[in-house]
Amino acid sequence: MSAPTHGGFATLADPSAPVRLVLVGAGGMGRAWLRTILANPETELVGVVDLDTSLAEAAVSDAGLRPGEGGVLVGTSVSAVALATRADAVVNVTVPGAHHPVNTEAVFAGLPVLCEKPIAPTVAQAISLAATAEASGQLLMTSQSRRYYASIAAFREQIVSLGRLGSATTEFFKAPHFGGFRDEMAHVLLVDMAIHAFDAARFLLDDDPIAVYCEEYNPSWSWYAADAAATAVFEFAGGVRYTYTGSWCADGLETSWNGTWRVNGEHGSAGWDGDSAPTRQLVPQQGAPAEIEVGTPLAAVPEEIAGSLVEFVGSLRDGRVPSGEVHANVLSLAMVEAAVRSAESGVRVVIAEVLEQAYAQAVADEPRDDVREVLAAWGTAAAGLAAPALAPR
Repeated sequence: MSAPTHGGFATLADPSAPVRLVLVGAGGMGRAWLRTILANPETELVGVVDLDTSLAEAAVSDAGLRPGEGGVLVGTSVSAVALATRADAVVNVTVPGAHHPVNTEAVFAGLPVLCEKPIAPTVAQAISLAATAEASGQLLMTSQSRRYYASIAAFREQIVSLGRLGSATTEFFKAPHFGGFRDEMAHVLLVDMAIHAFDAARFLLDDDPIAVYCEEYNPSWSWYAADAAATAVFEFAGGVRYTYTGSWCADGLETSWNGTWRVNGEHGSAGWDGDSAPTRQLVPQQGAPAEIEVGTPLAAVPEEIAGSLVEFVGSLRDGRVPSGEVHANVLSLAMVEAAVRSAESGVRVVIAEVLEQAYAQAVADEPRDDVREVLAAWGTAAAGLAAPALAPR
């Protein structure tokens, strides 16, 4: 188990030992996380939890491991499996609707959690989880896996060199035939996919949004029941206008899953195709031709969910607050909720209003006295999210 430390949340009692993990959720994404945990020499899979234990046993067996006593323990209770295996932490890969109860059970059982995105289905539940992390003293981190690319880190460095920024754009055009729940869900592009780009925009611009205007529509040939295309224009605190435009029924000339990016500033522009090295072209100096420079990606790093896992483990070892810590991540989810509200209402939506309404809802809905006390002490969403109690002291 974890031991308290100066960082504000519990870190590992033995920082040199492999981190003993319980994986919650054995579906397709759960199996991807299982492989990622096994591939990381600093982690050890000790348990798998799923309401369908046969599914969990199959996932363990298919990975070449033995389920049960003497192997990887399988069960339906997070806290029971964690206690029996002396786990250090939990990786939560359940469906979004289960994120709040699973995260809450885990942190109050003394276990830090790395949770798949979104941290919760609503901003109100995400705010509740931020207060839950404070009340429990445990780290709760969201896996915003698309922050973890060598090329996006190089793109961020190029953006810094552009000086004052004016505009940023993401174009996202794919045509996946998922089948299942996505074909029927409302706001499918905004809710299920756009959070990756919205969160990346906050990371790349090192700034937060204050308002959004969004329009959604469904192309006439769409195989989705609800709107599968959208354009959203966000105003950021520093004045940047960030435009996201995309469609999930756009065959031909598809972008990468990260989209295609362009950022313009006073000293020039930078671009990234979402896959390869970014490019930059600066303003010509003294009439010299402006050359297009290709960025140099940083040394090979673990990417996507492997990168999330590395940062999580590092935080448990040294107490650093990770970039996906729940307080910081709430605003990425708020961008989605604000864009949906704008699309539904046809008006510009102020994100601070979304946060404060969600905060009031979180206080009203919170069933735990200790978490409600934390929320009440915040006073406002802005105050609670700006200076989380889990920050290093």
